[in-house]
Amino acid sequence: MKEKGKASSKGKVLSTIWDYVIISLGTLIYTLAWDSFMIPHGIASGGVTGMSTILEYATGIPVSYSFLGINAILLLAGFLVLGRGFGIKTIYVIALSSLLFEVLPNFDIIKSLPGHPLYVSDKVLVPIIGGLMEGIGIGTIFKRGGSTGGTDIIALIIDKYYPITPGTVYLVLDVFTIASIMLVPGKGFQEMLYGYIAMVVFSVVLDWFVMGSKSTMLVLVFSKQYDKIADYIISEMDRGVTILPAKGWYTKQEREVLMVLVRKTQLSELTDVIKATDPAALMSVTPASSVYGEGFEGIKAGLPRKRRKMGPSMNQ
Repeated sequence: MKEKGKASSKGKVLSTIWDYVIISLGTLIYTLAWDSFMIPHGIASGGVTGMSTILEYATGIPVSYSFLGINAILLLAGFLVLGRGFGIKTIYVIALSSLLFEVLPNFDIIKSLPGHPLYVSDKVLVPIIGGLMEGIGIGTIFKRGGSTGGTDIIALIIDKYYPITPGTVYLVLDVFTIASIMLVPGKGFQEMLYGYIAMVVFSVVLDWFVMGSKSTMLVLVFSKQYDKIADYIISEMDRGVTILPAKGWYTKQEREVLMVLVRKTQLSELTDVIKATDPAALMSVTPASSVYGEGFEGIKAGLPRKRRKMGPSMNQ
């Protein structure tokens, strides 16, 4: 028993170390998106990083300072709502991000400027590349239970209680942040448009990166070998199956239809099984959004609300 306990403890330590390694990689990608592409070209997207960047354009205060200060306030909300584990990883990401925002600008070779390896002549591509890298970086951090702070915290708090994707939260909050760049002297409508391009790319990539593996498909299977297919789904794929009674109107024959919810990553396996079991089978596949319950996501019903007390007339 002691050996099992030691093995389990060692496994947890290694898992935690690996989490921080992946989070560090995601943080590096995220900060490079800004220091290599966005900031050198005078572009600001959303989030606390966007606010800090706009503040640097307007006042000269380095991004690393304002990024750390704003996040210190918002981090308190993360502790209260999302727990200590969230806070520890987020403190690490915020500290590492602040350090990288301070150190990386000293290396001109990473900047996408003329004469450097990462230079992109078409400026429209800059926010696209920046948004892509930022989405991958933050998505990597999210999947390991961390956050870069700021609107990340807001997105995760909302995601805990409501079925709203992180990308959607960013999209709404960032619209106003990016528009504020027009208040900075020397900046205008063009910089705002570039910011919105980066925002849209970032939101799409983040949702795909974080939610892609959780995408669920609703599959209807019409086959005479329905029983064999159903047995395989239950025993090998660990998914439930519902048998629906149906009647072909042309043949007037009774038949059974399988209805199953599977992850998108399992769809290929299910297709191969159906094809091998019954080549004449008919299969209908439909994307299913917001699937909650056992085997999928937990039900999100929002924050608990106090029930209104019914008046005397209502109780009669």
